[in-house]
Amino acid sequence: MGFMLPSPTNPREHARALMSQKENIEAELDAQFSILKANNIDMTTPLVDREGFPRADVDLYAIRHARKRINELRNDYKAVMNEIETALQAVYDPSTVGSSPQEVAQPASLSDSAESLVAFARVDGVAPNSPAAEAGLRREDLILKFGSLARSSFTANSLQPLADLVSVNENRELQVVISRSEETMSLKLIPRKGWGGRGMLGCHIVPHEP
Repeated sequence: MGFMLPSPTNPREHARALMSQKENIEAELDAQFSILKANNIDMTTPLVDREGFPRADVDLYAIRHARKRINELRNDYKAVMNEIETALQAVYDPSTVGSSPQEVAQPASLSDSAESLVAFARVDGVAPNSPAAEAGLRREDLILKFGSLARSSFTANSLQPLADLVSVNENRELQVVISRSEETMSLKLIPRKGWGGRGMLGCHIVPHEP
């Protein structure tokens, strides 16, 4: 049986509960994959020998159970990630409450009026061969929109909403609208780990006041 998603309460508390749910799923996925690793098996390794008989050198029951549970957890993970994205949007942009997940996740559009696209952050540095570099981000680019986040999504002098959005969008495409030399352009950024440096973006982003 899969994980149960927490019932909505206060938007911020709901987001925190979902993040905790995500961490629990990740922990159980690690545990189930460790069972496969202990048997030198992955999700597609045959469990019969060349004659078609069940293999006697591995724990078939544990492997089958782990594979089944991994598939269930992957579905749960996808569902909770979608819920987190919607919950974070409700926290940082309450005007979207009641929108469908598809509407909430709708990427930024260059058709937005110039008045609505006000820079809230500036790229202070980009690491070579990083996800940010691959997306085309450059130092001194001004960020007008990051995924579903706009200037209205931020309070005080903190970019925490951006960090939260990145953390739940690993290996998922985010559209970033920037201003460079007074020209507005849209870039596609895919946060990911394992690119050879720190973080999932590979760039330093700081708050910007127009």
